[in-house]
Amino acid sequence: MSGFLKYVILAGLTLPIAGSVFAQQPEQPKAKPAETKPAPAVAQEGKRPANRLAKETSPYLLLHAHNPVDWYPWGEEALTKAKKEGKLIFLSVGYSSCHWCHVMERESFLDDEIAQLLNKHFVCIKVDREERPDLDSIYMTALQTYSLATTGRRGGGWPMSIFLTPETQPFFGATYLPARDGDREGISGFLTVLKRVIEAWEKTPERIKQDAQSLTDLVKAELESRRTISLAPLEIKLYDAVQPALAEQFDAKWGGFGYDEITWQRPKFPEPPNLIYLLDHIRRKDDARSKEMLTLTLERMMRGGIYDHVGGGFHRYSVDRMWRIPHFEKMLYDNGQLASVYAEAGELLKRPDFSRVADETCDFVLREMTSPAGGFYAALDAESEGEEGKFQRWTKEELQKSLTAEEFELVGAMFALQKDPNFEEHYYVLNLGQPNSELATERKISEEELNKNWTAIRQKLLAVRDKRAKPLTDIKILAADNGLMIAGLADTGRLLKKPRYIEAAKQAADFALTRLVTKEGRLQRSYASGEAKFNAYLNDYAYLTYGLLALHRATGEDRWLQAAKDLTAKQIELFADPRGGGFFFTSKDHETLLARGKDPIDGANPAGNSIAAGNLIALAKLTNQPDWLILAEKSIQSAAGLIEQAPSAAPWMAVNIPALLAARAEAPAK
Repeated sequence: MSGFLKYVILAGLTLPIAGSVFAQQPEQPKAKPAETKPAPAVAQEGKRPANRLAKETSPYLLLHAHNPVDWYPWGEEALTKAKKEGKLIFLSVGYSSCHWCHVMERESFLDDEIAQLLNKHFVCIKVDREERPDLDSIYMTALQTYSLATTGRRGGGWPMSIFLTPETQPFFGATYLPARDGDREGISGFLTVLKRVIEAWEKTPERIKQDAQSLTDLVKAELESRRTISLAPLEIKLYDAVQPALAEQFDAKWGGFGYDEITWQRPKFPEPPNLIYLLDHIRRKDDARSKEMLTLTLERMMRGGIYDHVGGGFHRYSVDRMWRIPHFEKMLYDNGQLASVYAEAGELLKRPDFSRVADETCDFVLREMTSPAGGFYAALDAESEGEEGKFQRWTKEELQKSLTAEEFELVGAMFALQKDPNFEEHYYVLNLGQPNSELATERKISEEELNKNWTAIRQKLLAVRDKRAKPLTDIKILAADNGLMIAGLADTGRLLKKPRYIEAAKQAADFALTRLVTKEGRLQRSYASGEAKFNAYLNDYAYLTYGLLALHRATGEDRWLQAAKDLTAKQIELFADPRGGGFFFTSKDHETLLARGKDPIDGANPAGNSIAAGNLIALAKLTNQPDWLILAEKSIQSAAGLIEQAPSAAPWMAVNIPALLAARAEAPAK
């Protein structure tokens, strides 16, 4: 290790990656929101001149439009200025529903002393990660690589704070930083970090450039590396290998994956691609172990605080292994995928409670995340009035005041209100104490009657909650996320026989195809304030096509199939990798960045290549495109080496293997 990496360690700037640390809680979580101390010398918003971000459409960027920091959006103006003046770039990446992004803005970006230092010595660029996932991926990889080199942990999270050379090469980064030393125990203050970076750039610029080049080379190698392509024929055993790999990681007590008695403190995500695989494996094999893993995970999630029992829908993740306390932001992409999963599981496993969760999730999206024009908004914030979870939490007194004595008694029994508050010292995040079927038996009533009583109570509580100050809605309409929600509504509407969900999916599809597609047939990434912006990425094409195919299944209407075919043809033209198979994340005419990658890993969202391969298989059969079956095979083959080495890394891609084999068998002989 040399240069600046060594310098920051010697200078005491080896920083904890705080974005994930603050989400970790003990066995009985009592999550506490960030203190929001007012920054010194802060002028009132509206009295301070607007900066360049005032011309943007992203709600996240607009939140910073009156900061004293001289922010630029990512673009030629900022990058040219950095090169011309030889200034370092401070790159801050976040998103509107991120609690710690708001905290850092209040503590640091509204602080005049910090702003003056930033404006004098840096070109400051603010990026909405949801508008520019390409930049987010590159610089998050840099942050994780840097963190591994300096702390031994591959940390990461948002807000992402990255320092770049004038040539946009990264050399140092962290996530959330408090404004000053001592504000939060164990974390260097942002002001101190800035002074150290400035000093290092003034004294040893060549060292920083050397380290930036080394870090850039590592990032390029990771993002552009060719995954091991398996030359062996695609066989069902590759698909079957995923199930034992998931079983090895399965949390047999609380559901979900990657957790045990030792690692219970990490945040826990729903990971829909794992659940999609289990659904498929049950259909094909009627496998008891897969049923156990799927059923327990869905049961625990719908009983926990990660599910919004009053409003419906899922929060982004749980801060604990038990799904009890969520990180309160709600993302469209999660709710779209989980609506499909719960609707399909309800039908497959004959579980009306799973179907009810799908129903309530879709109802929540139509009520709170749907634009007047029919598209779906990106997210709801984690905080309101500066406090995380304030909109969703309850005191026992609030519940008692809002309900009759009989209703309150039932809610107390359902949500274990006889126990101590589980959030901070006084508040409850509602968690079902036991399945409703068990409670109904104890109370000697039918589960149907219990659910009916709860539905009436839920409407009362929803009305009370709606009078509170609501979290910010990120009104961006993202092509990819809308594709997943269109699929969720279409699947739920079809399986639960709820026509209004299918109609909502149609409206959203019409919106996307008219407002997000150019005359040349190119898809745009984002729509806000009446304007579509940014050439779309692979995930936008693949996910929207996936939603259109689900809508075609639900309606039988050819227009959705034709639209899916047209989008896929354009995707092949712009993103296909003729040498390695599959598709790049960015188009062939995209802005040149540090790297052009293909991420094959299915995480909180499926990889674009996983969805694209499934789309190609379906379209090859439905639209008589045999060449697309060959493209699908090459896409799967490009990830086959990864599946061989780490089967649980790409479960959604693995689902395509038996689908491809079946399509091959059904294809007419040439």
